[in-house]
Amino acid sequence: MTLDTQAIEWALARGTGQQIGQYRLDLTTGTWWWSPETYRLHGFEPGEVVPTTALILAHKHPDDRDRVRLVLDEARRTGGAFSSVHRIMDARGHERSLVVVGQGRRERDTGLVVELVGYFVDVTQVVVAHSQARSAHDIAAAAQTRGVIEQAKGMVAMACGLDVEEAFAWLRRASNHRNVRLRDLAELVVDLGSRGGPDALQEVAELVA
Repeated sequence: MTLDTQAIEWALARGTGQQIGQYRLDLTTGTWWWSPETYRLHGFEPGEVVPTTALILAHKHPDDRDRVRLVLDEARRTGGAFSSVHRIMDARGHERSLVVVGQGRRERDTGLVVELVGYFVDVTQVVVAHSQARSAHDIAAAAQTRGVIEQAKGMVAMACGLDVEEAFAWLRRASNHRNVRLRDLAELVVDLGSRGGPDALQEVAELVA
């Protein structure tokens, strides 16, 4: 499952009841503090484990782990506000999509960044719902494309005296030769063939020859 940051930003702006947990990282000792909600976001009961940087990175999705590590390193260095969208595998083996936001706190006397504070926001349901909607759209679009191509195969087969597999090969060859997408060529073939009469079939044959 890929992350759609635009959908996540929309969800956060709408405030759609995501589970939110707080965290605090003491940079001088490396000690983390998690709110009860943050434990649960990672699949633990509050106090079940001692949160550490190594534990947190171990639960990140392998494809996102290095990016999260870089975000944390940059936050430690600059103390500036930061955000990251990433996936984790919680302690129960479930994949979750989280947004982590935070900023550094500097020691007044030295100006050194001594603490990172912020929130984890669970946006899994938003990501899944958006992914499902996008998949349904892609499937419908693919079905529509296939229908047009099937029609075009039939018309090419009739116009050129071919079987349907040969007709499809002719369509693909014409698509490559003309540098036109197969779907666009199929739509043109269907449009020509739908006019009816011998002239229309002749035009189809000339188009794919």
